[in-house]
Amino acid sequence: MITSASTLLPVNPTLAIALAVLLVAGAAVTALAGLGHTRAIVTAGLRATVQLAAVAAVVRWALGSRPLLFGFLAVMFAVATWTAGRRLTGNHTWWWAAVPIGAAVFPVVLLLVAIGLLPVEGIALIPITGILIGGALTATVLAGRRALEELETRHGEVEAALSIGLPDREARLEIARPSAAAALIPALDQTRTVGLVTLPGAFIGMLLGGASPLLAGAVQLFVLIALLAVEAVAVAVVLELVAREKISRPPRGT
Repeated sequence: MITSASTLLPVNPTLAIALAVLLVAGAAVTALAGLGHTRAIVTAGLRATVQLAAVAAVVRWALGSRPLLFGFLAVMFAVATWTAGRRLTGNHTWWWAAVPIGAAVFPVVLLLVAIGLLPVEGIALIPITGILIGGALTATVLAGRRALEELETRHGEVEAALSIGLPDREARLEIARPSAAAALIPALDQTRTVGLVTLPGAFIGMLLGGASPLLAGAVQLFVLIALLAVEAVAVAVVLELVAREKISRPPRGT
């Protein structure tokens, strides 16, 4: 017997109280442990509440209108670019974050549409594109931050590589590549352990919607493999941008 989503998680005052308790608990733990993100946790939770409420209203309209659909996707991409860029750097190079996200996501989405696996309908295009943009955002931020931090802390090694004749790009790549590549570990672990440690959202969502376990598994497998491809591209592109100093940080003390 399939359990409906409303039965599993009813939207009522009890849910609101549970969410508030969990948010306060998370903030309290970070405060007690001195982790430094107490206010950020509260703010993120409140923002997520407002944003999801707004998105729920907008998506309803976007599902029935191609212009609104593409406009919604454009907003998703713009927000991802801004978020990734500001996580990487505070200077004018932040906008280059659009390149790894766009280069990773749009070719995959266009290919899926071209071969008929992904219909140009909001009910399919919004969740799939959103998942891929989210994966590209995470990979871009993790790889970019690690690459920039490694180059900053190991600046002397970059200078040493330059002194023996390596071009600037190659010298920076040699130092930054291993740390940037580590950004793929979360996606790899998620794919390796799916079904054994975790049951991801797409799988559970399909089951709650009444799909067969076989179809739910096929959709989840597609999402995981697509995410691996998207995140690999995002990591490779952001690493290249950092090596070419398209994305950079001001030196310490400036």
